[in-house]
Amino acid sequence: MAARGHVLALLVLLALASATAASGGRHPHQHRHRHGRKSARLRLIPSAPGASFADRARDDRNRHAYIRSTLASRRRAAEVGASAFAMPLSSGAYTGTGQYFVRFRVGTPAQPFVLVADTGSDLTWVKCRGAAGSPPDAQPPAREFRPAASKSWAPIACSSDTCTSYVPFSLANCSTPASPCAYDYRYKDGSAARGVVGTDSATIALSGNTGADSSRRAKLQGVVLGCTASYDGQSFQSSDGVLSLGNSNISFASRAAARFGGRFSYCLVDHLAPRNATSYLTFGPGPEDAAAPSPASAPPAPEQTPLLLDRRMSPFYAVTVDTVYVAGEALDIPAEVWDVERNGGAILDSGTSLTILATPAYKAVVAALSKQLAGLPRVSMDPFEYCYNWTAGAPEIPELELHFAGSARLLPPAKSYVIDAAPGVKCIGVQEGAWPGVSVIGNILQQEHLWEFDLRDRWLRFKHTRCAQ
Repeated sequence: MAARGHVLALLVLLALASATAASGGRHPHQHRHRHGRKSARLRLIPSAPGASFADRARDDRNRHAYIRSTLASRRRAAEVGASAFAMPLSSGAYTGTGQYFVRFRVGTPAQPFVLVADTGSDLTWVKCRGAAGSPPDAQPPAREFRPAASKSWAPIACSSDTCTSYVPFSLANCSTPASPCAYDYRYKDGSAARGVVGTDSATIALSGNTGADSSRRAKLQGVVLGCTASYDGQSFQSSDGVLSLGNSNISFASRAAARFGGRFSYCLVDHLAPRNATSYLTFGPGPEDAAAPSPASAPPAPEQTPLLLDRRMSPFYAVTVDTVYVAGEALDIPAEVWDVERNGGAILDSGTSLTILATPAYKAVVAALSKQLAGLPRVSMDPFEYCYNWTAGAPEIPELELHFAGSARLLPPAKSYVIDAAPGVKCIGVQEGAWPGVSVIGNILQQEHLWEFDLRDRWLRFKHTRCAQ
């Protein structure tokens, strides 16, 4: 086809040159429009006057293939901009932790890591060496990020607005404006991470609407990344760092969701599930959006409640609890316990295992549940207040319901709040939190539900599902 085009163009130019010469330099078929502007008419000369219809049909088929290929590539490019990407997610029970791990690839070339998926973190970081301030005799972790080996790593200066305004626990010492932005990140459980911040690119597996497909990879540029030279705490012994899913300008969740539909979702498998039981952390449309089933076969619509992106609660995601029920009976819990404006409120946190309820809510919930389990012998087991010898009988566990603003209802499975603590022992799996203070819906209470955080329209949607792929 390209050859035909060149021949046609050459013949047109030759005809033009010949006509121009014959007219003494004037353009062929020159005339004036009524507005006085000159124009020229060129006579098209077929490149192959004797071509048969078979030849023309062959040429047309070739051109059609070209058109089809061009449009397909443009459609694929459009899909990349509007599709989703998914990251494998699994329980960390096999390591003895109560966290959920996500597989993450960062750098150029990409380096693989296993990070804690944490909706309470605003800084993504990985263990590494070669960062400024890294102890020369530090014991290298099993997997370490090597910034010097990544072509896309770029340090963030300590004088930058990103460092001074958005990096949590950034250090005040800034010897020169170009010095790297350093942090000393402190967690509520006493663990800590120290290092420097930069940006790099993450390798993602584009999935459209049908699940992960490792054959379609892309780079997510400009990910804010902490290069942690030293850390403390048991939480990080079994992982390579933290993937920030919190509500923050620099979190991975905020930046990735902004490019993929303004939302992200995750489905937590049973917290005791084996390592090979995998679900996905998804940015953009999830599996629920893959097709539009007929009304007769459509699954129940997810529950939804307003997502409170309150600066006072940042980087956590808050929701409004209206009422808590046990065995169908509404519990008498003061309204201020769930009110952010009155030093209360409730958040969802994937990085907390056990649900923590502020004292008034805790006392009401455990009193109602223990009343229903009063016939079982009690067992002492830290850190729980109410544990039972389950070998003495297996009574029906009363139903727990959380009603959120907008009439959304969470009915967790019984194993999510009366949990297996030891062979033959079950415990009421909630902890008492300070009051005034916030209540935390931990990952065990969230398990076997699909949770979607719609950051653009500020909705939290959820529905019960098995999660495991």
